[in-house]
Amino acid sequence: MYGLRWGSITRDVFERAFRLKEHGTTIRREVVAGLTTFAAMAYILAVNPGILKAAGMPGDALVTATALGAALATVLMAAMTNFPLALAPGMGINAFFAYTICVGMGIPWQSALGLVFINGCLFLLLSVTGIRQRILASIPLDLKVAIAAGIGLFIAFIGLENGGLVVANPETLVALGDLSSPPVLLFGAGILLTCVLVARGIPGAIILSMLVLTVAGLFVPAAGGGTVTQWPGKIFSWPASIEPLFLKLNFDFLLAEHLKAIPVVLTLLLVDLFDNLGTLIGVTRRAGIMDEKGNVPKLGNALVADSIAAILSSLLGTSTVVSYIESAAGVQAGGRTGLTAITVAVCFLAALFVTPVILMIPGVAVAPALVAVGLVMFQSVTELKLDHFEIAAPAMLTILFMPLSFSINTGIGIGLITLVVLGLFAKPRRFDIVTAILAALFVLHFLEPGLRKLSAH
Repeated sequence: MYGLRWGSITRDVFERAFRLKEHGTTIRREVVAGLTTFAAMAYILAVNPGILKAAGMPGDALVTATALGAALATVLMAAMTNFPLALAPGMGINAFFAYTICVGMGIPWQSALGLVFINGCLFLLLSVTGIRQRILASIPLDLKVAIAAGIGLFIAFIGLENGGLVVANPETLVALGDLSSPPVLLFGAGILLTCVLVARGIPGAIILSMLVLTVAGLFVPAAGGGTVTQWPGKIFSWPASIEPLFLKLNFDFLLAEHLKAIPVVLTLLLVDLFDNLGTLIGVTRRAGIMDEKGNVPKLGNALVADSIAAILSSLLGTSTVVSYIESAAGVQAGGRTGLTAITVAVCFLAALFVTPVILMIPGVAVAPALVAVGLVMFQSVTELKLDHFEIAAPAMLTILFMPLSFSINTGIGIGLITLVVLGLFAKPRRFDIVTAILAALFVLHFLEPGLRKLSAH
């Protein structure tokens, strides 16, 4: 009797906090969705420290900073928006931090964290003043649809690359992977399994396929010896201290070399801004949060949350924490509220103690999930009126450039520039002045490396 009463109280608490019935979901579905999202992005616990160590940062502390940054920022997003959106240190941004800012420019990582802090403060200023909302509102609906479809194609491409089914080729850029390789064959079978489970509407299809492939990987030989799935030497581990990174940022480089620091901050701001906007558009549209006019309720809160997350990441000692497109995996699994995000946050905290088990999941088990999620997101392309060239050109270039340039940011920029040029010189089309300003900024952003080389000569 007490168990029934306790269960009823628990359901009431979750209902009041997350409005589950209003969003057509259940506690079980949200938890499964959260586990799915976490499984799709758990790789960041190993990958982020691996990248940032190149900047001279301590690896063990980075694992703790990565998990804490992801958990705290994700809880913040859930509390402020009730969105099924998870956050973690951003891929691409961490490479820019380590290899361009620290290694390339010789900036100490402590000073680089200071630049991340300034970037986060500017982010927050743009959010609370409504400028970021204005930017998102200025993007036409058809371009938002293209962004969602492009992100889908990008995610699928990442999955195919991670699984080894698509590989680099010096003559053709890309080529089919080695189908005689057992891990690649396992990955190919995983794609088919995941697609079948998703098509049949099996609850928790994506995480189920990950579990099946992880177990199967124990019996499949890996290319370098051993098996695809490596049984961990231990199950539990204590979190490493975050002390070597916590509050170690400084502003020495900004004060001493402000003319060099300002372009770095602006680049961080531009990349963060449009990667985050692209993720918000893609995930909220797939989750049914975005309305038919392309508006996102509580958008201001979402933008403030990821702005605070950027500041938080610099204090914890990691590169910028951003909204993760892998959240789409949880949305596909049925996640519709912040309970999905809270589940992800709990998993990140728990991962501090069971990191060996989390890292046991091989890449070939995660990659099919990314392909399946990407295929689902790409379906939004059917909403585009591709028989109208003035819509088709910006939309298709946006979609193509995301995977081909390996950058959401670049795809959005190319799409905006094409939209404005066609609107001015081909078939007249009304567009917001903010859209024109954004296109101009992207032109400068794309030309900046060339201009820098000219100034050096």
